[in-house]
Amino acid sequence: MGFMRIRATVDERPGRLASLTAALAARGGNILGLSVQPDTGGTVDEFVAEVPASAEDVAAALEAAGGRRVHVVPAAAHELADETTRALLLALRLRAQPWRLPEFLAELLRADSARWTYGDHVSDLPDPHRLLVAVAPKRAIQLRRGHLPFTLTEAARAAAFIRLAQPAVEPTTDDRALRLADGAEVQVRALTPAFREAVRDLHDRCTPESRRFRYFTSMPTFPPHMFDRLCDRDRGESVVACHDGQVVALANLMYCADPGAAEVAVLVEDSWQGRGLGTKLARILIDIARDHGFAEIRATMLSDNTRMRRLMISLGATLGYTDDPGVMEARLATGRVVPAPNA
Repeated sequence: MGFMRIRATVDERPGRLASLTAALAARGGNILGLSVQPDTGGTVDEFVAEVPASAEDVAAALEAAGGRRVHVVPAAAHELADETTRALLLALRLRAQPWRLPEFLAELLRADSARWTYGDHVSDLPDPHRLLVAVAPKRAIQLRRGHLPFTLTEAARAAAFIRLAQPAVEPTTDDRALRLADGAEVQVRALTPAFREAVRDLHDRCTPESRRFRYFTSMPTFPPHMFDRLCDRDRGESVVACHDGQVVALANLMYCADPGAAEVAVLVEDSWQGRGLGTKLARILIDIARDHGFAEIRATMLSDNTRMRRLMISLGATLGYTDDPGVMEARLATGRVVPAPNA
């Protein structure tokens, strides 16, 4: 009987994990470790198990139980260490020796190799066994792993790990000043009930088209219950941008039902559009999502919302159509965000 590391992608529906564990049990498997990771196309269930069967038999059993993209590779006894403890110990080593970042990152993700890359981060043909993690503009770490493809969750872990070796950043939800390219300055604050009237005024000043892009309808009035929902910290995080006593933009990060994913939305007053404010607010939300451990950012938008499309593409997101031909969805791994030019 040998140790195996097993991965299978399943649909995000109740009972799928139980089907896989039952299939392993039917092969005499003893599950010693389990993690659940959100990824494109479903949820990745990863097991470390002792199974008295061949890798081919295990893969066939999991596929029959509803698993897709099944990978079964040998595992060593030391891989049974608690993952959280292992990550914390690596973080401690990184704080003491930050110049060994690629080496420690490879150890964290069990990669075969890790090396610095320089220059523009050009997206080539997708390679699930290659992960490029941005550290700064024109600087990244490239990891390769032949036996298992990387997941969005692992990309998020890599991004969080890299931040340990970087200078401390400002708190993202406290009051902070943002200076735009044209010299204008706004104050960014966490959304609280105190902004109820100011947010309603922002909504009233926006044109019907701007409101349609944000809410998919021109929405002549801003419902009080919607404001209450945006203030609910159990549902997400929201910030406002203030200038000269007015709220000129509202940005929202709402938690999705899918594990590990959150959705962003931005409303910017018309006279403030095209000045980079929406992009800066989106970056603040992504930092919040990354700090909360989310692996993926999503944004649903009307297909004619060119500003939002350009904003998400500038951050590194990929766009795709939904079942509704007039609606698009952007998806962005928090570990693969294109760094800001002045980062």
